[in-house]
Amino acid sequence: MARPRVRLVVTADDFGYCPRRDEGIVEAFLAGAVTSVSLLVNGAAAESAAELARRHRIPTGLHANLSEGRPVGPARPGASSLLSPEGFFLGKMGFREAVAAKDVALSQVREELEAQLGRFQELLGRKPTHVDGHQHVHVLPGVCQVFAEVLQAHGVRFTRLPLERGLGDCTWLEAPARAFACAVECDARAAVGPFSRSGLRWTDAFVGLSTCGRHMSAHRVSGALARALEGTPTGHSLTAELMAHPGYPSVPPAGGCGEGPDAFSCSWERLHELRVLKEPTLQARLAQDGVQLCALQDLETG
Repeated sequence: MARPRVRLVVTADDFGYCPRRDEGIVEAFLAGAVTSVSLLVNGAAAESAAELARRHRIPTGLHANLSEGRPVGPARPGASSLLSPEGFFLGKMGFREAVAAKDVALSQVREELEAQLGRFQELLGRKPTHVDGHQHVHVLPGVCQVFAEVLQAHGVRFTRLPLERGLGDCTWLEAPARAFACAVECDARAAVGPFSRSGLRWTDAFVGLSTCGRHMSAHRVSGALARALEGTPTGHSLTAELMAHPGYPSVPPAGGCGEGPDAFSCSWERLHELRVLKEPTLQARLAQDGVQLCALQDLETG
């Protein structure tokens, strides 16, 4: 039998955010629609999520978080550039603005990443299969260098490089979402050097910025993979990652990372992703396109 052209890792982000999210993620994993998860160790349900990962033998990585909720490390308000006066991270855009203004002390970034890796080890009893970044903080300038060095020191080889082909042509994305996605892509390009110098690995292609939430469909996932394959010689194998956010909607006040669940977590869009990932239409389309689902650790031998 010919080897599939694409070996696809489907990663569910935000594991540990809330029990309802985790219920949907486990459901997707058991249905074969998700092959890997990324755990928020500062999530409200991190401990129960870790138990689910052990029980169901789910390949689990760390979703490094520097932008939402409370820190895991010793950072304190007034003494840490990572935190607001209330003791929370600065938020998705607030952290980016602070990094751009060079107001973030990279030594404190290192300290928090070390603490989150330590917490992961406590919860799972092993190192993560991979480490990526919540809201893509791991590819931000300066942060990416520290991130790569910390992963190298801990013997973690795999990360995520959120570089998705053809984002500018994804007209269904609202202007703010497209601008954010393009900014992430720009940061990811600049992170290639630091990641490579530290010996990190990532999949050949990435999909997920154009298929997040309400924008996910079998047609768009297939189309994004097709764009990633453009120019690939016939018969050549390629690895790819699909970033996903499945789950049942959060019901406040349960969930979050110390501040309660955000609007996206409470919306129907999480459930929409879960349904799309599980529906036979997507599975059939992927099989027709020669796509084989796998976990990140399977790529070690590929």
